[in-house]
Amino acid sequence: MVRSSAIPAGQGPFFDELAVGQEFGAPAVTLTEGMAAAHRAILGDRLALALDHELCREVTGGPPLASPALVWDVAIGQSTVVTQHVRANLFYRGLTFRRAPVLGDTLRTRTEVVGLRQNRPRPGRAATGLAALRITTTDQDDRAVLDFWRCAMLPLRDPDSDTGHVDDLDQIGQDAAPPDFPSIVAGWRLDRLARRSAGLAFAELSPGQRLSVAGGDVVSSAPELARLTLNVAAVHHDAVAGGGQRLVYGGHAIGLALSQAARALPGLATVAGWHGCDHLGPVREGDTLRSEIAVERVDRLPAGGGLVHLRSLVRADGQPDRDVLDWRYVAVLA
Repeated sequence: MVRSSAIPAGQGPFFDELAVGQEFGAPAVTLTEGMAAAHRAILGDRLALALDHELCREVTGGPPLASPALVWDVAIGQSTVVTQHVRANLFYRGLTFRRAPVLGDTLRTRTEVVGLRQNRPRPGRAATGLAALRITTTDQDDRAVLDFWRCAMLPLRDPDSDTGHVDDLDQIGQDAAPPDFPSIVAGWRLDRLARRSAGLAFAELSPGQRLSVAGGDVVSSAPELARLTLNVAAVHHDAVAGGGQRLVYGGHAIGLALSQAARALPGLATVAGWHGCDHLGPVREGDTLRSEIAVERVDRLPAGGGLVHLRSLVRADGQPDRDVLDWRYVAVLA
């Protein structure tokens, strides 16, 4: 291993270097067909409107859609300029699409520190704190695309520092205006997608149903996904930072869960937002992930199809199996 006494360049902030109100930016990213193909090769995107450009024009009346998973992966990746030293992500909350981006759009993301809480010291553990971040993504015309909150655990540069940060992070995002989920698919002809889709349609779903997705998916190309989406969190690239083995980016598990949901529900048009997402345990490259999907609520749309509030519970194979993800989201289904 190469060792150096040089001061690291391009290093993100530690917890004790953050203050509420700070804002950070990252390079903008243009969503291209090549980027979408690379993303699909890792996560297996199966959303028909992101795969079939002609069907997408027929349903939406516009150019090819970008997969929503690609969009949130880029936004999260752009926000990691603040969380390069992250030890864990505790939650994502209130993720809402304001419009459905298309290939050719350029995404810019602003990350603001909105809450800080230093963790109580524990013997034998590094000093850490929790940083709540508000992530806002816009496109090349300054149109709102996506916004959400995430909470990251970061180490302190000075382990003996007492920052005095005691914010109540449970309230972060709770006072946000109710999302207008139907607005992103206004004018879409979901009936055209329904005619092309096999499997369960919106009208066949009801609260309380549970779907066990057949087959699992191996987690592969983890650092490639991080690089593709500008994710600079060291634990995804550097085994030393990961405690001896790299951690897989949380969005990797979410993307595979979406791919599995689309296998179970081929009429899934897009994702309008998330209620929340909790990472229940670490995911490692080579793990095989399996999903069970619960239908929590259904809301019919006036022009056909509707919003389905889903909960994907994901586990990794093992002895015993491990729960790794609890993701609650709002899907648009034909």
